Order: sequence, then C-alpha cells, then structure tokens
Amino acid sequence: MTAVGPDLPPDLYGRPRSDRVFRGMTAFAATYKRVFDRTIGPSRRPSAAPRAVTATRELVVASRTAVCDEVISLRLTAPDGSSVPRWLPGAHLRIELPSGRARHYSLCGDPADAGGYTIAVRRIDAGGGGSAEIHDTVRPGTRLRAVGPRNGFPFGAEPVVLFIAGGIGITPLLPMVREAAALGLDWRLVYAGRSRSCMPFVSAVTAVDPARAEVLADDEAGGPDCASLISRAAPGTAVYCCGPPAMLDGVRRAALAAGRDRVRAFRFERFTAPPITDGRPFSLELRRSGTVLDVPPDRSALDVLRDHDPMIPYSCRQGFCGLCQQRVLAGRVDHRDLRLTDAERQAGDMLVCVSRAPEGERLVLDR
Repeated sequence: MTAVGPDLPPDLYGRPRSDRVFRGMTAFAATYKRVFDRTIGPSRRPSAAPRAVTATRELVVASRTAVCDEVISLRLTAPDGSSVPRWLPGAHLRIELPSGRARHYSLCGDPADAGGYTIAVRRIDAGGGGSAEIHDTVRPGTRLRAVGPRNGFPFGAEPVVLFIAGGIGITPLLPMVREAAALGLDWRLVYAGRSRSCMPFVSAVTAVDPARAEVLADDEAGGPDCASLISRAAPGTAVYCCGPPAMLDGVRRAALAAGRDRVRAFRFERFTAPPITDGRPFSLELRRSGTVLDVPPDRSALDVLRDHDPMIPYSCRQGFCGLCQQRVLAGRVDHRDLRLTDAERQAGDMLVCVSRAPEGERLVLDR
C-alpha cells in the first residue's frame, strides 16, 4: 500500500495521495470519527458547510417519542427558545450525559429547522451504558450538555447515489435521502434490519419516494447480499453506508471489487468500534496502584481499562474524538489514531481505543 503521510488513510483506489475528504476533516481541531470517508470525484454540495461548533452548550429535551422497539427519538432545543446552530446531512452532536458519559448521536431531523435538533437512540443493554442511561433517565425537561453540530460524514450530493443503511444506521442517512430527493438526484436507498418492528423511520424513508426506497427485513427476506446490492448500482454511483460492522465490511469489499468505474465514491460511518484484525497481546501497568492488566490480541486497551474502571471516558472508539486519551510514562506505543499530533505523541499521549503496544511489551500509564 502506498504511503501517503502520517495518519491519513490512502486513496481508496491506491492512487499515491491521501484521501481528499480526510485531508479536509483533519483540519478541524476536534474531528470526531465514528467516521471513515473515502471520496473520489467532484461534489455538488449546494451550499457552504457551516463551521463545526466546538463550544459546549446546554440543550433541553423538549419531547421524547417511541419510534419503534428499542428506539426513542429526542427533540433538543435551546433552553431560552433561541435558534440552534445550523447543520447539514451527516452531522452529529456529542451529548454529555448526567453520569459523565459522552456519546455521539447523528442528527436525523430537518436541517432547515432552526428550532432544535432530533436524535434517535437505540437501547443496547450490553453496550457501555450510555443508551440505557438515556432510555431510563432522560425525559422532557432534562437538560443535557452538547458539543456540535460537527460533520465527519458529509453528503457530497453526487448525481447518482446509493444509500445502504442497517438498523439505527438510518439516522445519518435519512437527511441525506431527503436532500437527494429535493435536489432531483438519481438516488436509491436499501434499508436493512432484523425486523420492521425494530427498524426506525421506515415510514419516513418510504414517504420520500417508495419507488426508490427498498426495505429488507431479515425475518421477511433474509439478510442483504452486499455484493448483489453493489452489482445493481449504476456506473459512477457514490455509495453511502452506515450500519453494523459486518454490513460495512461487506459493502466495502463489494465496492472495492466493483472498481472505480461502478463505485466512484465510497463513504461510510461506524457506530461501533472496527474489529481488531492484527492485534498482538501486551500489558498495561497503572502507575498509581501498580495494577497490571493484560490486553489480549482481540481486545483494545480501552476495553481492558473499562473492565477495571467502567468510568474511563470514551466516545468514538475509532481514534478520532480524543476522549480516551491517556498519558504513557514508559513503553513503546503503536499509534493507530487519526487525531494526535507528533508533539502529543512524543509527549506520551495515547488514544487507548485504537492504539496498542508491540507484542509482549508493557505500557505504564499515569493512572
């Protein structure tokens, strides 16, 4: 694979340059990446993107709605009723919960609505506790601190677009679908999930254009065939995908196999950590207590730290947001993030969600 400079992923089709969209995204000081964006070709963005909002603001829950099994939506507004900063499809908020947890949620409402934001949250009891906290404790009138909107998954408004969503992955794609329809683009949506009863916003996506939106429920037609979906795409299609890791990996492999003539751009966003494919075992030592924690090859340092202390802060689990940053006092770090500067790395900083140590070595953390 051709080297393209520190920390930036290479061009999807192997050209000797870094990816265009990532070059722009890393210019933002606090890019949050649940996101990997691979872009080829020009954009038809109809308006200039708003600046990323870096200040923390307070929002109040104006309403809470049950969308489907396991999913609720929250309407968030300014406490004084003022307008909220504008956003474009693909944007998200970082929500700080009363417990101190921080989570990212895609905006799935109308970008033209200056009165507030809409997010949707699927309850995952086996997750890190953030979704359960929202479902159990957040009600109309609850005040939450938020950062954003920020956009690491921008919609390029290409002439021919295929959207592929899996479950709660519909949330960032729904505003894109609406914009594609409004711009008169040649678009198609494939929306897959376990069952219609737990797939949010099915009626909303089909209402845009039922002839262009295909709903695939596993209990009706089985899981989607990613290779088949891509093979049906018209030449020059831009593919936008958001869903579980297996779907993302399947669509990505199919897009690569199809080649640039068929898939001109492939952009995707992860809601969960990418799988560890080349991990090696190492250990962590917590300096203040002397505790030693073993990190197996298939788990991250963050996972092991959270087993020891569940309140370790984190959010994106992909090496972008920086919330899991730890100071390393001794040991060699295999840096795999897309955020830290060379100076920060030399000072001993490490993002424990993705970065590791060489096999068998030990990192001493300032904890």
